Amino acid sequence: MDQSRINQILEKISAVRVAVYGDFCLDSYWVMDDRTSEVSIETGLQAQAVASHYYTPGGAGNVVANLAALRPAGIRVIGVVGDDMQGRELAAQLQQLGAETSSLVIQKENFNTYSYLKRLVDGQEEPRIDFGVYNERSTDTDRRLVAALEKALQECDALIFNQQVTGSITNTSFIDDVNALFDQYPDKIVMLDSRHFNDSFRNTCLKCNDREIASLNGLEVMPGENVPVSDVKGYGTEVFGRYHKPVFVTCGERGIIAFDNAGYHEVPGIQLKGKLDTVGAGDTAISAITLCLAAGLTPAEAALFGNFAAAVTVQKLFTTGTATGEEIALVAKDPDYIYNADLAENERAATYYPETEFEICVPEILDKLGHIRYAVFDHDGTISSLRQGWEEIMEPVMMKSILGEHYETIDAGTFHRVQAECKAFIHKTTGIQTIYQMEGLVNLVREFGFVPEDQILDKFQYKEIYNDGLMEMVSKRMEKLAKGELGQEDYTLKGAVEFLKQLKERGVTMYLASGTDVDDVKNEAQMLGYADLFDGGIYGALRDYTKFSKKMVIEKIIRDNNLQGKELAVFGDGPDEIREGRRAGGISVGITSNEVQRFGHNPAKRPRLVRAGAQLLIPDFSQHKKLISLLFQESENYAEA
Repeated sequence: MDQSRINQILEKISAVRVAVYGDFCLDSYWVMDDRTSEVSIETGLQAQAVASHYYTPGGAGNVVANLAALRPAGIRVIGVVGDDMQGRELAAQLQQLGAETSSLVIQKENFNTYSYLKRLVDGQEEPRIDFGVYNERSTDTDRRLVAALEKALQECDALIFNQQVTGSITNTSFIDDVNALFDQYPDKIVMLDSRHFNDSFRNTCLKCNDREIASLNGLEVMPGENVPVSDVKGYGTEVFGRYHKPVFVTCGERGIIAFDNAGYHEVPGIQLKGKLDTVGAGDTAISAITLCLAAGLTPAEAALFGNFAAAVTVQKLFTTGTATGEEIALVAKDPDYIYNADLAENERAATYYPETEFEICVPEILDKLGHIRYAVFDHDGTISSLRQGWEEIMEPVMMKSILGEHYETIDAGTFHRVQAECKAFIHKTTGIQTIYQMEGLVNLVREFGFVPEDQILDKFQYKEIYNDGLMEMVSKRMEKLAKGELGQEDYTLKGAVEFLKQLKERGVTMYLASGTDVDDVKNEAQMLGYADLFDGGIYGALRDYTKFSKKMVIEKIIRDNNLQGKELAVFGDGPDEIREGRRAGGISVGITSNEVQRFGHNPAKRPRLVRAGAQLLIPDFSQHKKLISLLFQESENYAEA
C-alpha cells in the first residue's frame, strides 16, 4: 500500500461520520518515585510519592481516540459515566478529541465511571486498581442508550458497538432492543467487538481475536494460547456463513484475516524490532477497519490498513496509543512481514524434501525452481565461521555499556533483566549492519538510565569498543590460518565452498553481502580462499552506513540485470537477507547452521528464519549435490549423491 493510496483512503475517511457505543473508561497512570517520600506523622507508614500522573480515555474511549487520529467528519459517543470526577475528566477528554458527547448518559446512582489506575514503579506496572466493578445500569439508562443508538443508525455512516467490561450489560432486554434496531437497519455498517456477547447480536460485522472466533465455534481456548492460523481460517469461514457479514479476526503478531463473500484474505503481521505494548491494538484495528468500510473499501483492503495502524500503536509504550495517517504511511512504506508464524514456532510441523535435510517452508517455491542465474550470500554463519561467537562478545559490551559503573554492583534481578533485554535485542537484529545494532544500543543505554546523559557514547564509539573485542578473537583465528595450523575447512560450513564452485560451473553470478565492515569481509574471504568466486562483487558495511544494505545490493542486482524474482536466490543464516530476498520475489534459502561444529542444524535459528520468509531451510551444504539438483531441477540419483 503506497503513499498515494493511503492519501486516497484518508481523504475518503474525512467524509465519514461514525458513532461509538461502548464501555467508556478512564485510564489513570501514576509514575511512582519514593526517593523523596516521607513517613506519615499521623499513621507512621511510609508514604508513596507520585512523581507525575496523566489520564487517557480507555475502553471505548480509546476507540474514539483512534478514530479521532484518522480525522473523520464526525464522531458521536454513546455510553454511560458516573456523576464523579473521573466521568467529568473522561467527558472533557472525549470532547477535546472532537467527539460529540450529548449521548454520554450520566447515571447518578449505582454507577461509578469505569476507571483503571495503573501505578508505574521503575518502569514496571504494579497491580491495577479498578473503579466501577459493581456498577448496575438502570432500565432508564438503557432506554436512553437505545434511543441514541437508533438516532446514530439514522444519521451516521457507521456504528462501532464495543463492549469490554464484565457485567456492563446488566439487562437482557437491552440486547433484544438493540437487535431489533439492527434488524431495522440491516444495510448500515455496524462493527461488533464484544468480549462477552459476540454471539448475542445479529446483522453486524464482527471484529474478534483468534480465541474468540474459536469460542464462537464451540472451542474453549485458554488465555494467552494462540489458535493456529489454519484453524482460524476454518472458524472464520463458518461464522461468516452464519451471518453473511464481514468478519475480521486479529491474530496478534500473526496479522489479521478478513472473511467475506470472496473467501478469506490473510494479512500477515509485521516484524517490529523494538519493545512492544499490545494493549489497545485491537481498538486501533477496529477503528481503522470500520472507517475504511464506511469509506467504501473492501474488507481485504480495510484489514490491510487496519494491520498497519495496529503496528503503529504497539510501538507506543505505557499508553493506549493511536495511529495517525502519517504514522500509518511510514509503517506501510516498507513493512517487514512475519511469514508462517505458526510453522516458525512448531518444528514438529516441518516437512522435508524426500531423502534430504531440506525443510520446505513454502511448498509453492518448488514451482519457481530451475531458473537461478544470480545468487547473494551472507557471509558469517552462512559460509564462514571465523566470527563464530560474536554474540558472546556483543552481549557483555552491551551489558557494560548499559549498566556503566553499576555493572559490578547492581542487584541480580536487575542484572538478569538487562541481560535478557540484550539477548533479545541481539536475537532480533542478527544479520543487520553492526552500526544499526550500536544505534539500538545507544537507545537502550538511554532507556535504562544507569549512565548519565553526558557519559553516553555515540554509535560509532560503541561500535569501536565491540569491534576491538571481536577482532581480537578473529585475528587469532586468522593467524592460525596464515601459519597453516588450521585450514579452510576449519572455518567454513560443511560443503559450502564446493557448493559455490558448483554454482560457478553453472554460470551463476555470485555476490557476497555482509553486515561486517567491507574491508574485513574481503580480507576474510580472501584468506579462506573463495573471494574470486564472487564475480558479482563483495559488499559490506561502509563508514557512511546509509550507502550499504543487503536490500540495496539485492535491488541493484534485480535492476541492473532486469531479473524476474525466480532468477535470484538468496542464502543466509540471518533474517535480514532472507527477508530482503523474499521481498524482492526471489528464492530465500535459510541456513540453520551450527557454527560451532560447522555442520548440522541449530534449532535456535529456525524460528527467526521462517518468520523472515525463508522458503527453504538447510542446516549446511553437506548435501550440496542434492541441493544443486533441487535448485536447478536437474536429474540426480539421490542414492548416489
